[in-house]
Amino acid sequence: MYVIKRGGKKERFDQRKVYASCYAACLSTSMNKRDAEKICEKVAVEVKRWIKKKKEATSDQIFKEIVKGMKKQDRNAAFMYETHRDVS
Repeated sequence: MYVIKRGGKKERFDQRKVYASCYAACLSTSMNKRDAEKICEKVAVEVKRWIKKKKEATSDQIFKEIVKGMKKQDRNAAFMYETHRDVS
């Protein structure tokens, strides 16, 4: 499973990156670490399950899947994740 980055570079999908970015967004909402861990584990598993059905996906597609998964768990954290990309 490969991710096509915005610049066109390909790299292997890394579920840890999904978890880490989700976790950072959760903590930015003042969520406690335990709740953030639970949410991000669920989101990372969902995204991994989604990407397994594909040979490759763009980073934008993965971003949208993460947002979708986060919205099911915590809308505030999903908002922080989604808007952080706009600023960075």
